[in-house]
Formats: sequence, structure tokens, C-alpha cells
Amino acid sequence: MSIHPLPPPKEPTGLGRLPVARWFMFTGAVAGVAFVTGVVVTMVMSAQARALTPGTEVAAQLERLNVALIAMFAVLLACGVGLGIIVRYAVLKPVDQLTEQVRAVAAGDFDHAIHVDRPAELAELSSHIDSMRDRIVSAWRVATDQTEELRRSNGELEQFAYVASHDLQEPLRKVASFTQMLEQRYSPQLDERAKQYIHYAVDGAKRMQMLINDLLDFSRVGRVTGEKSVVDAGEALNIALENLSATIEDTGTTVTRDDLPKVKGNRLQLTQLFQNLIENAVKFRSEEPPRIHIGARRSGGTWEFSCADNGIGVDSKYADRIFLIFQRLHPRDVYPGTGIGLALCRKIVEYHGGQLWLDRDTQGGVDGRGATFRWTLPAAGDDDE
Repeated sequence: MSIHPLPPPKEPTGLGRLPVARWFMFTGAVAGVAFVTGVVVTMVMSAQARALTPGTEVAAQLERLNVALIAMFAVLLACGVGLGIIVRYAVLKPVDQLTEQVRAVAAGDFDHAIHVDRPAELAELSSHIDSMRDRIVSAWRVATDQTEELRRSNGELEQFAYVASHDLQEPLRKVASFTQMLEQRYSPQLDERAKQYIHYAVDGAKRMQMLINDLLDFSRVGRVTGEKSVVDAGEALNIALENLSATIEDTGTTVTRDDLPKVKGNRLQLTQLFQNLIENAVKFRSEEPPRIHIGARRSGGTWEFSCADNGIGVDSKYADRIFLIFQRLHPRDVYPGTGIGLALCRKIVEYHGGQLWLDRDTQGGVDGRGATFRWTLPAAGDDDE
């Protein structure tokens, strides 16, 4: 198996730039020079001592001293040569082998086994590295299999979305239209209960169509038109307000805003986010005309947005439940809808790398009433793209 190689290692700094072998060569050269210097100095001093014409016993003692020094120097030389051989074959060569094997793995050949026989410390280290490599490869293979399964599942979901948007919508339209035609043609022959049954059938078909459309929107987040770029949040809000212009005019809604920044995201999805939150605030309005304020403030590398209203508000104990798909706090005949709007908003925000939550402050909203939703989006930076 060969996969993408690892990034190149960081360059060493300071004294670490010199390989270990060069350190040993430098130290050995210094030791060799010192050894030769010691031998030469000893021989010179011995020759000078003989030139002084000492006594017989002193001369004999000097000879024995010379023999002892020669033997000692021979032993030191043998130890130095032996130490060099040991360092070469017991340290430097195994380190080179380990380096080559690790380099092969880092180059992308993750099936390359790592093993060094000697010394014991390097053998243990290579064993740990190879065990780590094996675990990483196993995890990578499992992740690859899961990715393939996820890709297959996404393909099936896309096929389901196609079926839902075409094959399911058409029968529902026929059910609704023919049921209405039945009521129109045979209305004089139908009693009130029959007309009520027809109303239930038409209403059920329309609600099913709305539910299918909302589910399609929910499944498209991150898959369809998912390209991210620098988006002017103010322009996205303008488009959302234009889409809701009829509803805003009919309900007498007032929408105010701060100066909205540019963020990194998808324009279509951010427009849908603003539109859903404003529509939600209008739907759950109080007896007073709806007042909505869209705010924004910088928080590090992100922008924190807010949508505050003066509506009926949300009990803080339902702060998590309202973001679950199909979860409703009110009967359908009081507040229509599928219960997917806030779940879709949270999915859009999380796709952009942010968070969406309900402000639990009981004095939130506009004029100390209603509810305030807050969410974060990544800042686009100071560059104008």
C-alpha cells in the first residue's frame, strides 16, 4: 500500500545540524592526535633521560618504564580501534538502518516494516515505532472503508432526494388537485362532514409536500452549492428580507440591524439562515407588531451574530430541544410548520464551522421580551476579496 507521503521533516538547528557520525569522527580525530602526541613526548623524554648517562639501575628502570608505556599505548590503541568498530557497527550503522526505514515510511510506503536488531535500545525503539505504524495503517484502512461506505450511502441519499423531489411530489399534487376537483364538482351532494374530510385530505397532502421540501433543504446543506467564499452578510440579509417582504408588510414587522461584516461562507445558505430566523421570529410573535434586530460583534477570529425579537419567547428548559428535527413546542393548528427550521439553521451554522444557540438570558430579546438566537461565523479577514 502506498498513500500520500508525510510532509518533510523540520530542519535541525544549532549543533544538531551535524550528524552523529561526524561528532564521533571529530572526537576520534582529537583523541588520535592526543594519543600520537603523548607517544612522541614520552619517547623524546625517554631519549633525553638516557642521554644523561644515569646509573645501571636507573637505566634498567627506564627500560622497564619504556616497555610498560609501550604496552599501555598498545592497549589504548587497541581499545580505541575496538571502540571505533563498536560505535560504527553497533550504533552508527543501526541508526542509519533505522533512518532509512523511517524515511521509506515517511515517503508514503506505510507497509514497510521497521526493525533493527541491535543495540537493545534501538531494537526496542524500532519495535515501538513499527507497532505505532501498524496501528496507524489499520486505522487508516478502517477509515478508508468507512469513507467508501459513506460515499455509497451519500449516493443512495442523493438518489432518494431525487425520488423525493420528483416521484413523491407528483402523486401528492394529484391527490390534492383531484380531491379539490371532487369537492368542486360534487359539492351540492356532499354534507359538511364529507367536505371536512376533503379538507383534511388536501391539508395532509400539502403538509406532506412542505415536509418533503424541508427535508430536501436539510439534506442539501454541505452537499449542494457548498462552495465557500467571502460573503457580505448585509447583502445576504437584504436578499432574505426581500424574500420575506410580503410577510413583513402584512404583519407590520420592523427589522433593524447593525453594520454586518463580511464572513467566510456560502451566500445561498447564509441567506436561508437569515430568512429562517426572521420568519421564525415573525411566526412566534406576540400581540404587538413584531420587532426584530440583527446584531453582530467581533469575537477573536469569528463574528458573533444575534437575532432578537419581541415575540412570545422560549422557555430556557427547551433551549436544546428546539434545535432537534421535527420537535415542536406548540400544536400545529396554533403555529403551522414542520418543526425543521431551527434544525436546518443549526446545520447550516455548523457546516460553516460555527455554533448556534438560544440565549438563556430571561431578559433577552427586544425591550426585555421575546427570544435571542446567537450564532458564530468565521471572519473573512481584512482582505477584500
